[in-house]
Amino acid sequence: MGLKIMQPGVLTTVQDAGRFGHQAAGFSVSGPMDTDALYTANILVNNPPDFACLEMVFQGATVVFDRKTWFAVTGGDMEPKLNGSPVPMYRAVEVKAGDTLSCGVAKTGKYTYLAVAGGIDVPQVMGSRSTNLKCKIGGFQGRKLAFGDELPLAVTGDFLDNFYRKHLEAPAYTDSVELRVVPGPQDGMFTRQGLQDFTAEVYTLLPESDRMGSRLSGKAIESKAGVDIISDAIAFGSVQIPASGTPIILLADRQTTGGYAKIGTVISPDLPKLVQCRPGAEIRFRFVTVEEANKLYKQHQKALRKIARKTGFCPRKW
Repeated sequence: MGLKIMQPGVLTTVQDAGRFGHQAAGFSVSGPMDTDALYTANILVNNPPDFACLEMVFQGATVVFDRKTWFAVTGGDMEPKLNGSPVPMYRAVEVKAGDTLSCGVAKTGKYTYLAVAGGIDVPQVMGSRSTNLKCKIGGFQGRKLAFGDELPLAVTGDFLDNFYRKHLEAPAYTDSVELRVVPGPQDGMFTRQGLQDFTAEVYTLLPESDRMGSRLSGKAIESKAGVDIISDAIAFGSVQIPASGTPIILLADRQTTGGYAKIGTVISPDLPKLVQCRPGAEIRFRFVTVEEANKLYKQHQKALRKIARKTGFCPRKW
């Protein structure tokens, strides 16, 4: 088959770049929490950056390979070991049939990605291999992985082009981050004091945070006349203010629409550092303009292309 799951970890799922074009029908995009880490893992094994990987949370999986291939582990450092010996993060590693890769508890970060050359070849559902746990579709039988599951891998050749260049420096994850936010679409529903408090307050990431959203504790944001709205669309990074007044940042498994006012949206280049924060992390917000956000997005994409070229991979996607 390709990969056999010997120990599934806390929450291990198959995720690719996401299931786009179906939110109008109520299906969330799903996909990776840390898009940068998924893209980088794929690039290291010469996959297109949006190919399906394993996403592991807090504690990783143990898997057995049934063939010679290459893998890379990125994101949170789960101190991976191959046949009991440590292997580096952010590096392509060759394996043979019968080899065992084990990932432990995350020493840094929270979400870790395992890419295998050729990608994980589960069936596509509505154009994506991502697991949607709520709808029970995609991935492997629409669920998190369990002991004994066997995942098919796409067939690849016996050689990894530019193998000697397949290594990168791991990012440094911290538990104190500033998130840049584009105001709106309902920032006008909050008082001047509420908007000032949003950028002045230090919020704390709660343990209840998950793939649906990051829940925060801290000073309530004051509204002018409540926060209820007619439900409208929600983006990855939307900062919703519920009746309690404390922000919720909506993430990969967010609902497609919501009935609470959104004070702003976290820009996409800042989402990886948010999702890698652990419970108790300090979160700060800073407003930026749409023009600034566009400039930062282009800089971020340029940096990803530079990473790809460094590894000897020429991406078609960017």
